[in-house]
Amino acid sequence: MSLSPVRKVSRATPTREGAGVNLHRGFGFGDTDLTDPFLLFDDFRGDREQDYIKGFPWHPHRGIETVTYVLAGTVAHGDSLGNSGVLGAGSIQWMTAGSGIVHQEMPEGDDQGRMHGFQLWANLPRELKMSDPRYQDVPGAEVQVRSEDDGTIIRVLCGEYQGITGPVDGIAAAPRYMDITVPAGKTKSFKMDLESRAFAYIFEGDGSFRGSSEKQGVPYEVEEDIIAIKPVEVDNRSLVIFDSGDEVRVTAGDEGLRFLLVSGRPIREPVAWYGPIVMNTQQELQTAFEEFQNGTFIKKSGTFG
Repeated sequence: MSLSPVRKVSRATPTREGAGVNLHRGFGFGDTDLTDPFLLFDDFRGDREQDYIKGFPWHPHRGIETVTYVLAGTVAHGDSLGNSGVLGAGSIQWMTAGSGIVHQEMPEGDDQGRMHGFQLWANLPRELKMSDPRYQDVPGAEVQVRSEDDGTIIRVLCGEYQGITGPVDGIAAAPRYMDITVPAGKTKSFKMDLESRAFAYIFEGDGSFRGSSEKQGVPYEVEEDIIAIKPVEVDNRSLVIFDSGDEVRVTAGDEGLRFLLVSGRPIREPVAWYGPIVMNTQQELQTAFEEFQNGTFIKKSGTFG
């Protein structure tokens, strides 16, 4: 048994995206080595309509999957193929852009003006970058929930955990996406896949993650940039990136702790990336933008479910 060492801790940074949505970015548009197969993670939330109402108007995607998880308010979406829908609180959409899609996502607050959601971008391997587009829209009622005796609540959005399988399936990087609430003062361990990369994003409360592990009294061997064995303190908007290991251990603080725990198997392929399009080579990237400009970007109709 080896705890997953903490490789990096950071705080999500404020930025603006779309037509002027104020959000916090956990990672994205930089070196992908630590987060492979994931490319970008955004936390968009606000109590004021002007922070989010302009939304994310029509834009293209190719070569990736976008994952939208809504906690408060709604997100209406539509695409150039005629697909449309509304994600409500607790819902998740996993969109495989594949060979190309042009879509929009427009947030709206709840009856108190609150909007909160997350967007994750996952890379696609070379052989699937030009696959058919696919949507998986899952209402909150279909998300499997595990409630443990100590009050811990685990929502499994994708992947499998402790006999519960999330409703999203058929994803290339074998990801697991969980929304976890740990009560105040409790310490919990979560089994991980040794072949996967993982990160945690805290969005309520505070606590700490165990920095590394020990084996037979000897500190776990870590690289210089991996944080030492001592616990790593976290709170709202903290991002924790883990190295490989088969267990993540967390202790909730006085306020309890709610966080996303996301993992997936790295693709380990070259990344040629500009904006919403991610390919393997600069030539493929250039071709994608030329096709978008000349009207030949959309290759295949998508599936919606």
